[in-house]
Amino acid sequence: MATVLIVEDEDQVRVLAESYLREQGHQTVSAANAEEALAVFEVVERIDLLFADINLHGDLRSGLDVAKQARERQPDLAVLYATGQAVTDGMRAMMVENSAVLEKPYTVEQLQTALSVHFRITPRS
Repeated sequence: MATVLIVEDEDQVRVLAESYLREQGHQTVSAANAEEALAVFEVVERIDLLFADINLHGDLRSGLDVAKQARERQPDLAVLYATGQAVTDGMRAMMVENSAVLEKPYTVEQLQTALSVHFRITPRS
């Protein structure tokens, strides 16, 4: 079981990801923007995976910024980005090392595959 911080500004997408991950036995914490996400690191002892939307609407900081600052707080943090945009070389250059990207719209099966293949986070049996 993993503790996953979901950073997603689209309520329906955030709720879907949170619901699925909880069904699989993981603990979840969610945030709608960068400030909420970074505040989580002040109150939650350990986050195993940051699942962050790259483009957080209306927020000056993106999921890329959240991941960078989160890694400063917790260097071994696993990071999975989500995006509905084409991933450019410039975007890849701004991603933290050893991270992965999940393209939107994604299915719960694609989310689980990303978690198990890239981070060895598996659903409960």
